[in-house]
Amino acid sequence: MDAKKQHTDRWRIWIDTGGTFTDCIALSPAGEARRVKVLSASVIRTTVARMVDARRLILDLLPAMRNEGLVGLNVALPGKQHEPFIIASFDDRSKTIELSAPLSAVIPPGTTVELISAEEAPILATRLITETPVGQSLPPIAMRLATTRGTNALLEHRGAPTVLLVTKGFGDLLEIGNQTRPDLFALNIVKPKPLSAMVIEVEERLDAQGRVIESLNVTKLRDDIASAKQSGMQAAAVALMHSYLNPAHERQTEELLKEAGFKYISSSAQLSPMIRHLPRAQTATVDAYVGQVIGDYLNNVARPIGENGTLHIMTSAGGLVRRDAYRAKDSLLSGPAGGVAGAAAAGRDAGFAKVIGFDMGGTSTDVARFDGRYELEYETEKAGVRVVAPMMSIETVAAGGGSICAFDGVKLVVGPDSAGANPGPACYGRGGPLAVTDINFYLGKIPPEFFPFPLDRPAVERRLSALIDEIAAATGKRYEPVELANGFLRVANANMVKAIRSISVAKGYNPRDYVLVAFGGAAGQHACAVARELGMERVLLHPDAGILSAYGIGMAEIARHGMAGVYRPYSEGAVAALGDTFAELAAPLAAEVECEGIARERIEARRALDLRYRGLDAYLTVREPSNTGSNNTWGGTGSASAAARIRSPFSRDRPTIIAHSSPPTTASSPPPTAPANRDRPIPPRAPRANSTPPAARRVARADKPPPAPRAAALRSSPRPPHAATTRSPRRRSADSRSAPQDRARSPRTPRPQTSPSARPDSARMPYESQRPDSAHSSAPS
Repeated sequence: MDAKKQHTDRWRIWIDTGGTFTDCIALSPAGEARRVKVLSASVIRTTVARMVDARRLILDLLPAMRNEGLVGLNVALPGKQHEPFIIASFDDRSKTIELSAPLSAVIPPGTTVELISAEEAPILATRLITETPVGQSLPPIAMRLATTRGTNALLEHRGAPTVLLVTKGFGDLLEIGNQTRPDLFALNIVKPKPLSAMVIEVEERLDAQGRVIESLNVTKLRDDIASAKQSGMQAAAVALMHSYLNPAHERQTEELLKEAGFKYISSSAQLSPMIRHLPRAQTATVDAYVGQVIGDYLNNVARPIGENGTLHIMTSAGGLVRRDAYRAKDSLLSGPAGGVAGAAAAGRDAGFAKVIGFDMGGTSTDVARFDGRYELEYETEKAGVRVVAPMMSIETVAAGGGSICAFDGVKLVVGPDSAGANPGPACYGRGGPLAVTDINFYLGKIPPEFFPFPLDRPAVERRLSALIDEIAAATGKRYEPVELANGFLRVANANMVKAIRSISVAKGYNPRDYVLVAFGGAAGQHACAVARELGMERVLLHPDAGILSAYGIGMAEIARHGMAGVYRPYSEGAVAALGDTFAELAAPLAAEVECEGIARERIEARRALDLRYRGLDAYLTVREPSNTGSNNTWGGTGSASAAARIRSPFSRDRPTIIAHSSPPTTASSPPPTAPANRDRPIPPRAPRANSTPPAARRVARADKPPPAPRAAALRSSPRPPHAATTRSPRRRSADSRSAPQDRARSPRTPRPQTSPSARPDSARMPYESQRPDSAHSSAPS
């Protein structure tokens, strides 16, 4: 069904807030599709086309920024930071803004101005799309939101001051951790700093069966909590020994914390009712540490939406939950999960069952594999802390458009530090460092006329020149700017290739069997080089590739996850007894989904078991073979043990233990049709020199199965309305097979490739002198 025929009584808005940009796709009540992208700092950056008079400026605005949506925004002009200028009116036809006060100086054409909102970026995007001025109530909307706010707070240690309450004698639990050394041979060991700023050792104790050995000392605990509150602690995490069996002491402690005025309290028995004290304590601490940050942010977003709208947030597992049911621990992969959902939907629409999502944004690159269902992990390490929560299996590497390009005295490095949205890369014109976006801009991969704001090329040239001087002083070699830029590009590509191999080759999957779905603000600039390095032959580009994470949020399901510890030897009888356990878990989850307006018959429960051998700590997740809901669908003891052995390098004759049972209960409203109409036509571009002729480009429509890889069916010159795939030339080794002769190929002029050792010293990159046999240094990207 066409998007224009989907009528509803409210706006449907899907938003992904990243570290640099906030992307938004919306469907109006009449079914009109609109898109907008703003900086996550709640800023719109543009330039002055002409100054009409002292109060009116004509701006170079994008067509997506409409009518009254700009009214009420603050205007920041160079040298006028302390003067209050507010947009009093906006004429969409002439792109003219009228200021609340007259300017005292002439503003020349080309001057960069910033339109700043005091509200969060999702609300700014919503006002632009719905054409609602600042100060006026938003129309009824149904917003779906994904955000990296919690992840960034964890990585940058910007969470709330947190106190951890643990059983007496375990005050150094988080500091000791599991004694894993991240770098086994490092002489100077840098221990990660615990997230908790204070620890209270609680006088209480339970035995391994949950029976009380020592009662809770309420009087002393109340005094300790009062001291912590006076010390400035704002959040609290409670993780007592064996509380997963008997949470009574944790509940008493939680009540005392509420009496003392703590608003953000995380209880390990509630968040992760599982065996193993350390992961429970780490999960509770993470939830409390980022809870205030993510909570305040979501409150700021929910407040303008009001009671006439709804707000659902994307979880790390790829499902949607209401604001009041959202926990901070589920926010760590909120943004990337939307991208995986978008990549899967784009692949299905184009007829591809196996895809690898390649999401390159401003701060990092996220890659994930999808072959019909999402791969979930139930215990993951993020920022050096283990978190027990369902999350999509996503590999993240610090190589985004904003990743800083530098020289460390020996070699070129890209990331992990990022320029972010403010100041941003050097080409943003705010004094930022050299970043990957600058490299692509300098090499001609970013047409400035299509960027949402003007780019500063001289700033990039100055940063490159400074780095050339720095490298020359350290190595005695001076490079041309293009050589240095290409070197940074190859380093960034190598980082991303390594990430994709970790989720494919390292797990026994051949990336050549998958389609690379490239999306995010920067993926299109690197996709072909990455695919070539991996031997992948197809790259899928969706028309909304730059905002595909927002698209994926619109395709996501409403879901709830539950988990319970079992800890019984695996047997036919143990499996038969799981029926009550699954029923007890599924009933409240299904009720929560039903409260979202989903009919009971449309709710699906998916079940899984975590199995481990006796004496081992690690476990394997085995999903239910079918959806019949009968306990015998697990196929007996032999089937489950065999499933475990498939992943085990060797097997021993030891009993298998059922560790956990976990049924995610999911449902979705009628899936929305992908928005097909664009806000504006895409202007044609003249082909670049030596570019692949249009007739040789391989395309596939999203609403049809991919054509057979033969003959003229693959050749199409018009821009495809839904999705385009392009063949990536496979890097061939001496022993590789020759390509089929009937495969459509684009004519290209062969160019000689010279190994690093054969090139003159002036043409070698700094890192090549360290590793002349580096695989990615022998061929251009």
